[in-house]
Amino acid sequence: MLEAQNLSFLRELLYRIHRMDLLAWLGCSREKMDRELRIPGRAQVSAHRLLLYGIAEDLTADDVASVKFVLKGQIPKNKLQENASLLKILLEMEKKGIIKEDDLAVLKDTLKKVRPDVKKKIDAYEERKQEDNSKEKLHHPVPVHAAEQGAEWQTAQPLVESYKMKNNPHGYCVILNNYKFRNLSQSREGTQKDGEAVKDVFTWLQFETVEHMDLGAEQIRAKVEEYSKKDHSNMDCFVCFILSHGEKDKVKGVDDELACQGSVGQPPVTMREDFSEHLQTDAVPPTSIPDQADILVGMATVEDYECYRDIRTGSVYVQCLCEKMKLLCPLRKDLVTILTEVNKEVGSRVFKGQKQMPKITSTLRKQLIFQIP
Repeated sequence: MLEAQNLSFLRELLYRIHRMDLLAWLGCSREKMDRELRIPGRAQVSAHRLLLYGIAEDLTADDVASVKFVLKGQIPKNKLQENASLLKILLEMEKKGIIKEDDLAVLKDTLKKVRPDVKKKIDAYEERKQEDNSKEKLHHPVPVHAAEQGAEWQTAQPLVESYKMKNNPHGYCVILNNYKFRNLSQSREGTQKDGEAVKDVFTWLQFETVEHMDLGAEQIRAKVEEYSKKDHSNMDCFVCFILSHGEKDKVKGVDDELACQGSVGQPPVTMREDFSEHLQTDAVPPTSIPDQADILVGMATVEDYECYRDIRTGSVYVQCLCEKMKLLCPLRKDLVTILTEVNKEVGSRVFKGQKQMPKITSTLRKQLIFQIP
């Protein structure tokens, strides 16, 4: 498999295990591998192998010990010795037919007992595999009798077009995060956790992520204007999270002054926690498209109601959004679907006896699907 003239498999392995230093010795880079592996059919490491490796990386030594305890009735004791790594255990499970590429039930049940959060990786893998199989059937349909073809044609649904996300980075993700206000009683404890969560997700999604802390109203306006004047021609979209206090159509700076929505402007993609989220794609063709086309507005809560933020874990809305993106982006779910899931989860909770209900308004003409590495 490895030849002097073709080291593509070795390069992919080094990329998958995050050894960018060794990858550089082969004259390659993370960015080049990102682009190459987005080409359909180019990846040589199967999704099944990536899943098992990812699970092994996520589990701690204590977790592995718990896995060995759960499996002690199914795997010989000499294969569950203290120094046996999880990868060796998974290999033994494959040898014995306990797990297969299309049957991970035992591993799912084990992780459900040990690390339910890691089990979600298998759920996502199985759902993605099921979707791929459905697409394969669409591309290679089973022949039908002529009498049935008319009915099939009538029920066939056209695929929804999606916005192009082909560049690396896809664009800027700018976080305007207000924590300490002039009036100290208004300090937004926990918002640091929101900034970290957003940076983590959008760096993973291959955005150039920057955070600006504690801005006054005029500084917010100036910062948005600064990014609006940058060259976005080689980027797919622009994301801006504005995390602060505010009122209807207004954002509060740390100087307690208000920046109106009109003065702040609407860059291509804006996320406003505590108020609303705006989304608009870049590179709109020069045709007759209304000014308000390609915009998605999601509000952390409906107007005149509060948003809830935990001083230890951050905003309920932002944290839920980031978790849903990590879970659903690998399944190629579009942003509207993800925000709908956020609405469902946040809206079902009770905070201090009260409810928080996010809101979505969209004029998107296509699906916005974030690509994953």
